[in-house]
Amino acid sequence: MKASKASIVRAVEQPDPKVRFYLFHGPDDAQSRGLGQRLTEALAASRFVISGSAVKSDPAMLADEAGAMNLFGGTRVVWVEPAGDEIAAGVEALLEANAAESPVVAIAGVLRKTSALLRLAEASPQAAAFASYAPEGAEAERMVAEVGRRFGLKISTPVAARVAESCVNDQAIVSQELQKLALYIDASPQAPRELDHDAIDAIGADLPEGEVLHLADLALAGRVGDLAEELGQLTRGVEGIPVVRALQRRLLQLAPARARIERGENPDGVMTSLGRTLFWKDKPLVAKLLSMWDSRRLATVAERASRLEHELIFSDVPNQEALGEELIAIARAAGRR
Repeated sequence: MKASKASIVRAVEQPDPKVRFYLFHGPDDAQSRGLGQRLTEALAASRFVISGSAVKSDPAMLADEAGAMNLFGGTRVVWVEPAGDEIAAGVEALLEANAAESPVVAIAGVLRKTSALLRLAEASPQAAAFASYAPEGAEAERMVAEVGRRFGLKISTPVAARVAESCVNDQAIVSQELQKLALYIDASPQAPRELDHDAIDAIGADLPEGEVLHLADLALAGRVGDLAEELGQLTRGVEGIPVVRALQRRLLQLAPARARIERGENPDGVMTSLGRTLFWKDKPLVAKLLSMWDSRRLATVAERASRLEHELIFSDVPNQEALGEELIAIARAAGRR
């Protein structure tokens, strides 16, 4: 069945055991993953991840995995990502199976109206399909507040608007920033706390532009010489944390776009869908970076950046030199395939 915004929230927070397949598609991959995660949390389940290519090779796999008992006990969610029409035969077998112990979640990008997978999901009462689009205005503010509640944050409308704007309404970036803010002010679902502008100012959660973003882009583009020269800006008042945030922002733009390319989408089409969240001057650079970095290497850089950020925020004596070393390492890695 095709779900509305209101009905999909109920569907993932109060799952119907009759629904065995959830298709989250559309250009906002972060929102799609967020819905899948909310379903997983509502079921108190673990995730069992398989790729769309594996289902394509063995269509019976999906029904088999959904019908299997969890060897470690408890509930699990079978998570398929990236997904597209290549899993249609597997989904058809899943929907025709006698029973399913675990629901299946598929994270897809933009699907054509004629998509076999989309038609299957929308036609079956045992499936739920929802198209994710980036929120705007008041909807973006509500999204920030909803994500914040998951981390124990109480967020007023003005603060939510600030967070949404600084994160370009991207739920993945919002979630990452709010998780760090919750850690900083010691908030949790069991002990909620109010998020205010002072906390955001204290850890620099506003995402940077200009020169600090330029440093991150130089690293990802592999321009070692230019980067080494411009790292001198760090001694003229540019703090390390905003530079890491700029790097993380770019990575969160690149990762889902690169995943879409790797599952077969046309790179030009992917770039077109990114148009709303990119400055026009950034488009040639982003297109180049998508050709230089694959999903595995982007994930490695993201993990290293997260560790570095934690060190800069929570160390008594932040090692600012580590930032320059990490950026140079990224730039050198960019030249290797």
